[in-house]
Amino acid sequence: MATQFLPKLSKNYIELLENGEYYDITVEVGKDPNVKFIRAHKSILCSRSPHLRRALTSKNDDNVLATELPNISPEIFQIILRYIYGGILPLNELEASDVLKVLLAADELLLQELVDYLQNYLIENESQWIEQHFELVHRTSFQFTSLTVIQQFCTNLMAKSPDKIFNSLDFTSIPERSLVQLIKRDDLQMNEIDVWERVLKWGIAQNPTLLEDPNTWSDNDFKTIENTLQHCLPFIRFFCLSSKEFLQKVHPYKKLLRSQFYEELLNSQLDPDSKPNDDISFPRNIEIDSNIVNNLIISHISKCIDKKVIIDNKFAQIRELYLPYKLELLLRGSRDGFTPKRFHELCDNKPNTVVFIKVKETEEIIGGYNPLKWENSDTWGNTKDSFIFSFKKENMFFKDVIISKIENLSRAINNFPCNGPCFGDDVFMNSTEESADYSIINCKKVDYEKNLRDTGENFQIDEYEVFQLTR
Repeated sequence: MATQFLPKLSKNYIELLENGEYYDITVEVGKDPNVKFIRAHKSILCSRSPHLRRALTSKNDDNVLATELPNISPEIFQIILRYIYGGILPLNELEASDVLKVLLAADELLLQELVDYLQNYLIENESQWIEQHFELVHRTSFQFTSLTVIQQFCTNLMAKSPDKIFNSLDFTSIPERSLVQLIKRDDLQMNEIDVWERVLKWGIAQNPTLLEDPNTWSDNDFKTIENTLQHCLPFIRFFCLSSKEFLQKVHPYKKLLRSQFYEELLNSQLDPDSKPNDDISFPRNIEIDSNIVNNLIISHISKCIDKKVIIDNKFAQIRELYLPYKLELLLRGSRDGFTPKRFHELCDNKPNTVVFIKVKETEEIIGGYNPLKWENSDTWGNTKDSFIFSFKKENMFFKDVIISKIENLSRAINNFPCNGPCFGDDVFMNSTEESADYSIINCKKVDYEKNLRDTGENFQIDEYEVFQLTR
């Protein structure tokens, strides 16, 4: 490995920049009245900046190469030059607003290393400033195709706190690309009807000659709005809307939707037992950190816990979500390990937990709800409120859902040390010793009212997770 003497090299090049010796180019930076002519060296600039390499192609009367950079102020260009010559960037001396200006200058000069670094720097060190100046950062970042990290940060912020962000900016002025990125997300924390109304408002605002009342629109007006929203409409989850929302908020705008799609949507409202197409989107996830389950399953389990009536049709699953609980992930097998020891370390002494187990190489999910605290002891938990369950996925929905209540109350929960989360002997996870991976995983009808699987044979799992539920 070669020995490197980079600090001395950097110092010498910075001295070359500052004393102006051997310069062969003058760069005009800034706009009136803040314009400055800065001396530099063509070979260095061309080797470091692809933009400047292309720009430096002409000579003036004094046989000195020149170029203009009107979008970069002299102060910011001096900072950029110290990076180009010496690899030095005094970020601790700069305000966040100046760091953003340096980032935009680096983007114009195609300094990709600096662009990547400064995006992450702003997010890691100036996230509060970004929130306080969200409109500026959001609008600016979407004017540049390479600022994808900042764009993603802004979209994440909008998805997690839409009300907070929308109140801080003019929603109708955001770029279409930003809007599409936002509404296509599964984790957008908004009711679907609110998403639709926001998108519709945005589309109308892009055509200021149109009135807001669709009853005043001509066929050409509908076509205009349809063209405006063509990239947004596919990401509105119309099948998740209630009948009342559909009638009041979608039906008046039916001409915006493809006729076949509208007929399918209408049919789903009139006949809830009709079979949905495979391309219908799930409801958006409400902050569930899971590799196994989605809102549909969480809603079903929550209804069982609270003893709510469950309507057994597929459209009711997506329109009548019941999500009263916050889920805190206590354990994930792929992250924390598949041993009884880790289970007891992370989950003991915590009540109201739900366990999800993904059966290997199948679309089957099994598990159970424990209202008691898990323990590392040779004891059984006694409760009338525990239950076990099985879901089998079919396309986007679930078939053959089994909810099995406890029959033998004194054996509802199995707390033995070499066991994982065990519900009686019906959902059973066991190891030969506490620190070893589970060697026995099976389901049998013993203490609960129904059998979850057709066979009591052992099976392997891809993943399992334990969550604690709080209202």
